[in-house]
Amino acid sequence: MNLSRKLLTVALLGALSTPAFAEITFDVIGGSEVSLEGLMQADANWFDNDVADLNGNGINGDDSEFEMRRAEIVVKGKGPGMFNWVVGYDAKADKYLDNNIQYRFSGVTSLTAGQYKQPNSLEELSSTKNNDFISKAMVTNTFGVARRLGVQLATAGDTWTLTGSVFGRELTRNLAHGSGYGGRFTWAPVNETGKLVHLGLSAVDYDTDADAIRLRTRPQADLATVRLVDTGNLVASDRQRTLGLEGIWVEGPVKVQAEYMQSTVDRYAAAGDFSGDSWYVSGLWNVTGETWGYKNGVITTAIPDAPASGMWQLGLRYDTIDLDDGSVLGGQMDSWTAGVNWYWRSNFKFALNYVAVDSQRRGISDDPNIVEARASFFW
Repeated sequence: MNLSRKLLTVALLGALSTPAFAEITFDVIGGSEVSLEGLMQADANWFDNDVADLNGNGINGDDSEFEMRRAEIVVKGKGPGMFNWVVGYDAKADKYLDNNIQYRFSGVTSLTAGQYKQPNSLEELSSTKNNDFISKAMVTNTFGVARRLGVQLATAGDTWTLTGSVFGRELTRNLAHGSGYGGRFTWAPVNETGKLVHLGLSAVDYDTDADAIRLRTRPQADLATVRLVDTGNLVASDRQRTLGLEGIWVEGPVKVQAEYMQSTVDRYAAAGDFSGDSWYVSGLWNVTGETWGYKNGVITTAIPDAPASGMWQLGLRYDTIDLDDGSVLGGQMDSWTAGVNWYWRSNFKFALNYVAVDSQRRGISDDPNIVEARASFFW
């Protein structure tokens, strides 16, 4: 695995010397058009701690952290025929990304086998490089099921999509596991250039595959080492079931997006079941006038209309989670995130966020503030 990390990192660094492209198509092999994509992200967090020391014994200072967040490389193939395939790896996290093969029965129906993102989180299904805020919402980080090995069937109509999946463990050893199934349905009664109304419903149900699971989340800062809300180990767990609702409204350069998830952990009788929920609502304004795209039930971000000056975005998000249920006192947390994004040309993004957190757990209030910055290069 260490050798793979070195080789992939070299490949990523080599790509930095190439001209700006959305992807690099480099050959046709066995009837498959092969292309290369990549993403590199570097983060910085500055903490104004209240009670807990959010970065512990940080190596970069008492109240700050700096770290390479992602170093992803993805090789894709179109063809032969109706087949597509993808092989992806994150050299920083030392884990596999999408690794699957897909057969398209038609332009709207496909069968995918391998590792892929599960159909239960709008924000998770969106491209990481285009997330509206540096840290994903608490609902996504706590209840979202990301990549797992499985088989997925997806189809769509003019205004709707329907996806079903059966899945097991994550491809990378010692990460997420537990077999289950899930599905997602979306409907876009309005879908034209610069105008969108999107509604969605999702559900996943899977075996916890362990005697105990733990639900917790960071205070909207990916480099924080402390979780302010935390259920602790939920012993005697059997299955986890999560239901999700989602919505998007787009009018020209303005987008409003929201998600809600309610998750239940089935436990053996003596322990009692646990239920928690979380939701967010966010607004984003493309100051430079660009709008959004939409494909297969997922929002897409445009490239700047004027590459030399770039695309500017202003955003605001309210985010909340409740992990208190009966004798389980996991805590409650609310946060406000204000952000600015600058997409420069077609391959660079710079983001700056300010996060105000209000949390309570077991009678203790902890209300830190955090400044976050991210630089991204992608192709």
